[in-house]
Amino acid sequence: MKTAAHRPDTQKHIGIWIRVSTDEQAQGDSPKHHELRARHYAEAKGWLVQEVYDLAGFSGKSIMEYPETKRMMEDVRRGHVTGLIFSKLARFARNTIELIMLSEFFQKHNADLVSLQEAIDTSTPAGRMFFTINAAQAQWEREEISSRVAASIPIRAKLGKPMGGLAPFGYQWKEKKLVLHPDDAPVRKLLYELFGEHKRMKTVARLLNERGFRTRGGGKFSDTTVARLISDPTAKGEHRLNYTHSEGDGKKWTFKPEHEWVINRVEPIVTEELWNRCNAVLEARKTKGERPLKRGKNPFSGFLKCHCGQKMYVPFNTPKWVCYSCRNKIPVVDLEGLFREELKAFMLAPEKVASFLASTQTDIEGKKNLLAGLRKERDRIKFEADKCFELHQSGALTVAQFKERFQPLDSRKHEIEREIPRVEAEIDSLNVEEVSCEQIAAEGRNFYDQWPTFTEERKRAVVELFVKEIVLATDQVSFNLFTLPVFEMMTDGQRTLTGSWPRPA
Repeated sequence: MKTAAHRPDTQKHIGIWIRVSTDEQAQGDSPKHHELRARHYAEAKGWLVQEVYDLAGFSGKSIMEYPETKRMMEDVRRGHVTGLIFSKLARFARNTIELIMLSEFFQKHNADLVSLQEAIDTSTPAGRMFFTINAAQAQWEREEISSRVAASIPIRAKLGKPMGGLAPFGYQWKEKKLVLHPDDAPVRKLLYELFGEHKRMKTVARLLNERGFRTRGGGKFSDTTVARLISDPTAKGEHRLNYTHSEGDGKKWTFKPEHEWVINRVEPIVTEELWNRCNAVLEARKTKGERPLKRGKNPFSGFLKCHCGQKMYVPFNTPKWVCYSCRNKIPVVDLEGLFREELKAFMLAPEKVASFLASTQTDIEGKKNLLAGLRKERDRIKFEADKCFELHQSGALTVAQFKERFQPLDSRKHEIEREIPRVEAEIDSLNVEEVSCEQIAAEGRNFYDQWPTFTEERKRAVVELFVKEIVLATDQVSFNLFTLPVFEMMTDGQRTLTGSWPRPA
């Protein structure tokens, strides 16, 4: 996943996500406290806080339909916000499916997620690795859910039960039965009649829009919408179920064998003769044969350059990277082998990792002791202030005496309340650095063994995570890898690793 951390010249624009339950607020865990903690974390990273999304008191069971969620996603989509800080994953989303959807949405739009309690920060290598490694687990969970749903679909379909989702345009679910929609059914009938007359999808879409008709979602009709509605046999009274399945990416759907289809009879919108006539026109326009599939992208595409400055490519007729300018070459398998070796070396010696972790842990303990002292002092001051107030209420203190005693206590209390989230943010930052180091050292070294089992997409994700550029000289390959702060503290700023080629036997 590419992130803003790969572009050090661009300041990250951050959103702060606040969702605190009513019970937590009653215990004094206020939304303001969460906001201050997140702001201090952003300040420590040199990030600019752009937006605050306040869902305090809202349920986390499902958050996708909340206006603040939609506003946040739109800000991420248009690049206004490139990262989101929240106190912990459960405060972001409690629904596992929504959490997976949101994490994939952030990856798609090159934005980062920062969970302070779990020390997950995808602007760091370990944070990005967290989502890279867990992508397989998320995929497995989706496939498990999909298989369970798929097993129940034929039974529900044969019983005529709703299968989820919206009813076809022109129909509605009423008492768990598919019946004609009084407003949409006439529009769909008109669509067939117009196509039977004009035989052009764009013309039908234009005529429907000009007459003021709109799709169920309120949008204008398009030629693709017209084609989809024409080909749907529900309009002739045959509601088709369990007839397609996803190829796995959720984008490409293919037909199942016809013996698995379930056809339920419903009230038709048009005659079978008109439906067949319109679909015969569509069928006659389809091109014969299939388009060739795009060739899979090599994990190192766009990263490997020749020493002459030209990009290198893998031609279809050779298993080698080739520079078309000077004919410099390297076998694909050799480049992958060298990358594995260099990546393994980049994951640092165990003694350096141990030294860094010990130093970081000492800092964390010091900050935690400071935080405990601040909280203890805050409780003491609160006790003194309450006691002062009771004395005033009982008449033991005059107004002037009360002000003289109470105001310093109140002032100190506010100072401490401002300082506590700052110290918490410093602890969060140290925890992220510690997790980054630990996780990179543990998981990164495993890449060496796991690499041959990775898919091309997974290999590509690893290359994007670590590689800036690869340069092939006559007898040497140079890997210019990303050096982030946690690496700089442990490697004295080492940035470029080189490997000899051909490799020794």
